[in-house]
Amino acid sequence: MRLRNVKGSQERILENPYTIQTDGTNGNDYRGLWNQNIFCNNHPIHIEIGMGKGQFITTLAKENPDINYIGIEKYSSVLVRALDKREELETENLIFLRMDAEDITSYFSENEIAKIYLNFSDPWPKDRHAKRRLTSVNFLERYNKILQPDGTLQFKTDNRPLFDFSLEQLRLAGWTADEATFDLHQNGPAPDNIMTEYEEKFYNLGNPICRFTAHRA
Repeated sequence: MRLRNVKGSQERILENPYTIQTDGTNGNDYRGLWNQNIFCNNHPIHIEIGMGKGQFITTLAKENPDINYIGIEKYSSVLVRALDKREELETENLIFLRMDAEDITSYFSENEIAKIYLNFSDPWPKDRHAKRRLTSVNFLERYNKILQPDGTLQFKTDNRPLFDFSLEQLRLAGWTADEATFDLHQNGPAPDNIMTEYEEKFYNLGNPICRFTAHRA
């Protein structure tokens, strides 16, 4: 899907006090220093990679003030849509980071992250692009470096082939799935779940939503 350019998105991101643009910055300015220099507390850090318009992570931040959240998005024209939601948030526990997920180990140190969320990631359906999928072994190795020993990864998608691929990648990478469902909302909206914008759309269309939570073996 072609992304629609939003005029002024780059400038607005740069001006917003709750967003960090990684172009031209040194990852060492942040790596291992998020709690000390950015959040100024010792709360656990949860990140969402590919946060889209930010509904999921903004809701989490509002409901859990004792957790620090970082929403990561590659595209400025998408990230800018989350700024309005962030400006309505009264807590100081959410930062947006415009970054390509491939660079994640440059901006987070070992054992720095308690939980990673992946929601409705690009399926990259062609086989030759499998390494680009955010649940591939390549990316699981990156997550392995930044997650705490008891850290977890949660993944949601409406794409069953991608979900099956992801479960197999967990096995190949030596991870363990703590829970996995092929129809999260089989009996109505799951009570322990916050929906993303995409999830609401797919749920209303009757598409089954798959979810797993996993940890490193």
